[in-house]
Amino acid sequence: MKSKKYLLQEADIPRAWYNVIPDMAVKPAPLINPGTKEPLKAQDLYPLFSKAAADQELNTTDRWIEIPDEVRDMYRIWRPTPLVRARGLEKLLDTPAHIYFKNESVSPVGSHKLNSAIAQAYYCKQQGVTNITTETGAGQWGAALSLAAKHFGLELAVYMVKISYEQKPYRRSIMQTYGAEVISSPSMSTKAGRKIITDNPNYQGSLGTAISEAVELAMSTDNCKYVLGSVLNHVALHQTVIGLEAEKQMEMAGEYPDVVIACFGGGSNFSGLAFPFLRHKLIGERVDTRFVAAEPSSCPKLTRGIFEYDFGDEAGYTPLIPMYTLGHNFRPANIHAGGLRYHGGGAIISQLKHDGLIEAVDIDQLDTFKAATLFARSEGIIPAPESSHAIAATINEALKCKVSGEKKTILFNLSGHGLIDMTAYDRYFANDLTNYTVTDEEIAQYTKDLEKIL
Repeated sequence: MKSKKYLLQEADIPRAWYNVIPDMAVKPAPLINPGTKEPLKAQDLYPLFSKAAADQELNTTDRWIEIPDEVRDMYRIWRPTPLVRARGLEKLLDTPAHIYFKNESVSPVGSHKLNSAIAQAYYCKQQGVTNITTETGAGQWGAALSLAAKHFGLELAVYMVKISYEQKPYRRSIMQTYGAEVISSPSMSTKAGRKIITDNPNYQGSLGTAISEAVELAMSTDNCKYVLGSVLNHVALHQTVIGLEAEKQMEMAGEYPDVVIACFGGGSNFSGLAFPFLRHKLIGERVDTRFVAAEPSSCPKLTRGIFEYDFGDEAGYTPLIPMYTLGHNFRPANIHAGGLRYHGGGAIISQLKHDGLIEAVDIDQLDTFKAATLFARSEGIIPAPESSHAIAATINEALKCKVSGEKKTILFNLSGHGLIDMTAYDRYFANDLTNYTVTDEEIAQYTKDLEKIL
C-alpha cells in the first residue's frame, strides 16, 4: 500500500520560531553560574555564544521570535519537509492506528540538525565572528554545522566523539568535504582532553567530553564562539520549524495526533516536533495529546536519571543546568546511536517531564534495529539509529492499538536517514550487536554529588 505525502509550499515555511517557555505554567529553573551560584544573565553567556543565541537562550517572555530572512532563504533549499502517512508500516503491523512521520532526512545533510546550524552560523557571521567550535556525537550535527559554516565563511573545528569517529568514518569525511577540521575526542589538543586520556587512556569518549574540548578551544581562541547542537533552549527554539510545518500538514490530512513521538538525546528534534503541538495542551485546547521521548536504555536520563543541577559537559566548563541527568561523568555504552549518548536532558524538557506534561520510554539497542528494519522494508527509507528509537516507540504504540482496537493517530519525527550507518546494520544482521543495561548503583555513583534544584 502506497504511503501518502502531505506537501507544503515555500510560502508555508514558518516566519517565526515558537518559544514554549511563555506558555509554561512552571518555568524552568535558571541556569546557574557554578562559581557564584547566581542565576546567569545573557551577558554572562556572551563570551561563549553569539549574542543573539545567548539572548534567545534566556528569553522567557517572547512567544514568537522572528526567523531572519537570510536563514529562511536557506531553509528554502529543502523546507518545507514532507509529512508522510506510513500506510506500508500500518499494513505490516495490521494496526488500526494511523501513523505519520515528518521526514527531516531530506535535508542536504540528511537530518534535522541543519535547522539550528544555519541560524547559529548566521548569528555568528552577523556579529563578525570568524571561528567557531562544536562537538558532535554520531556526526549529524557536525555535518550540518560544517555546511552552514562554509556558507557563511566561518572556520570550524569539530570535536567528534572517538567511538563515532571510528564507527562512522564517512560522517567525518562529509565534514571534511565541507571544509571543517575534525578532531577525535578525547584528544591531546585541550587540557580537558589530556586529563581524560591520562585518567582513562582507553576511554571512547562522550558528548560531554567533546563539549568540554570545544568550549575550551572557543574560550582560548580569538574571535571564536562555541555553537551547540542540542540541549539548550535556543537550539530547541530553532527546531520548532519542524512542528510548525507539521501542524499545517496534519490539518491537510484531516487529522490531529493523539501521540507525538521523537527520539531523545539532548532534546533538539523532540522539542522541534513536540513543542508546537504541546502549546495547544499548555493553553488547554488539546489536553489529551501525549508526548513521548524515546531514549536508549543504555543512557536513560529521562527514565532513570535524577532531576538536579548538573554541568552540560564532563570537565565542568558550562553553566549548571537544571535537568534530568545521569551525572556529567557518566560514561555511556558504545551503542551505534551516537547522537543519543548524552548524560542529560535540556532544562525545558526536564521541567516538562517533571510536571508530567511529557513521557519518556527507554528502548534496547536490538529493538531499535528490529524496528528500523521493519520500517525500511515497509516504507523504503533506511533510518538513522537515533531515529529508530522513535520508530520502535511508534511501533509499540501502534501494536497497543491493535490489541485495544483504538484508532489513534501517531506522529513521529524521522530525524535522519541511516545511509552512512550501514556498518551498524551489518553488525545487526551478523548478530554482532548487544544490549546494554545501566545499574542503579552506577547511576547513584555518578549522581551523588549533584547540586539541588533551587
